[in-house]
Amino acid sequence: MASSKKTFKRLFNVLIALALGYIVIYGLAAVSKSSKGPLGGFLESMSNMVQDFERDNILEKREKNREKKLAWFKDQRKNKFALLKTKHILFGASDDSKGASYENIINLEDSLAITFPIIHIYKAWGEGQDYEFPRNEIDAIVRVGSIPMVTWEPWLGKFTQENFPEIAAPEVRNNHGLASVAKGHYDAFIKEWALEAKKVGYPIYLRVGHEMNDPYRYPWGPQNNDPSEYVAAYQHIREVFDAVGATNIIWIWSPHLTYGKFQEYYPGTDYVDVVATGALNYGTSTSWSDWWSFEQIFGNYYKQLESFYKPIMIAEFGSLKPGGNRAEWFGDTFRDFYTKYPYVTSIVFFHYSSDGSTTYKNVSWYIKDDNEVTTAIKDELKKWPASIKQPGME
Repeated sequence: MASSKKTFKRLFNVLIALALGYIVIYGLAAVSKSSKGPLGGFLESMSNMVQDFERDNILEKREKNREKKLAWFKDQRKNKFALLKTKHILFGASDDSKGASYENIINLEDSLAITFPIIHIYKAWGEGQDYEFPRNEIDAIVRVGSIPMVTWEPWLGKFTQENFPEIAAPEVRNNHGLASVAKGHYDAFIKEWALEAKKVGYPIYLRVGHEMNDPYRYPWGPQNNDPSEYVAAYQHIREVFDAVGATNIIWIWSPHLTYGKFQEYYPGTDYVDVVATGALNYGTSTSWSDWWSFEQIFGNYYKQLESFYKPIMIAEFGSLKPGGNRAEWFGDTFRDFYTKYPYVTSIVFFHYSSDGSTTYKNVSWYIKDDNEVTTAIKDELKKWPASIKQPGME
């Protein structure tokens, strides 16, 4: 009976959409393009509504189909320890998607013939609605059959002393700011996140204060904090989560490869579940970069990461176009990957169409429409043994 009602409702909605579409088409034919006026504006908005309705219904079907493709992952994604002991290399992506829709990521999946078990988002620390636990985004990721991954960035400027009375004044807050975190001055915020994360009921990858050893990029870096202060802050954050029973978190520690000092920044084997890092080839798009192979970017540091005896994640993976052959770059990367880097258990594509976080101008990491690149990736992944590649890869 419930199924019949749902079918009737969908048919009713479709009929309404068709009727609206007819009105729009008829109306637009009668309205001059050069003088749209109030009626033209109304009809245009109605046209957009019909298009949005059609897009949402198509996306809903694609999401349901996606969930079927991840049926093999259904039990594993409920179990933190099964994820940590995975025998497959799990793929994922982060991109420009906003809110509760991951249409762009689904488009990338279609291009690569891979369905991603991991979907990655970025969230900053702060006070207010924009910095709350991203429940809608997390629920959307779980709904389509994947595991959420959150890079949680401890920007300290968006807190008020009125609500957090122990924190320093804004102009000096970043100076040894992580020591303040370790002392519990931000616990009200951290605990709120922990309680919300606990409610999700599924594991969540949490990447806290990434690239903490880079002195140029983030305020939680060594220009403001000692390594011991980072370690103490990381440990304290985990302890707050554990204290409220948020044991579904998979804790990721993610240094920058270039700046080393890994042992100094390592929070300890009891606090870290996964060791991660970025592997991004900027090519000649900036004055400080060159066309570097994946071996140069990641491979030269692999042994140091392997020495922690933890699963390794490539949390930001991609290449820009300038400076070389991008298809060859990806093909060379995936050729015999599993034999070169046996501790790597997950690879997350960095797939932003307009990224200005590092370069002086916005650059595009998009590969979904680059047929040479997607073909090179698919050709190499087809050669991987079934015991390594995740099920369902075509």
